[in-house]
Amino acid sequence: MLPAEWIEHRRPGDREIIGWIRPDGEDWVAVSLLGHELTGPVDWLAAEEALDATTLSWLAEVWMLEQPGREPLRVRLVEVTPDQVVVQTDDFGAIDVPVERIVLPWPAPAELRPRRAGDPDGRVVSASGPHG
Repeated sequence: MLPAEWIEHRRPGDREIIGWIRPDGEDWVAVSLLGHELTGPVDWLAAEEALDATTLSWLAEVWMLEQPGREPLRVRLVEVTPDQVVVQTDDFGAIDVPVERIVLPWPAPAELRPRRAGDPDGRVVSASGPHG
């Protein structure tokens, strides 16, 4: 649940929530939809600018979910609310691939991270080609 003193910040054009600004003494801290701090303590305008510079396109990107004893799992964000973060295994755009949904706490844990160069691509390759 969001602390009462956090102030939602909406995108100017469509009024979509893009994060929150929370007080920190005399300063403010910008917080992403995933509940992660985007800035340290800054003035109000800098917190707004940090959130405005963050687009929602990152929600559609591939993420990686670190799992103990396993390779990172390719996932996509399905739902992000102050109650939970829901991800599902990446289907690579195929409609006939079974996916697994995983419910994570909010703020999102450090085990959920953006995909980096060198991460496994998650595709199974056989003699007939890649399958997702």
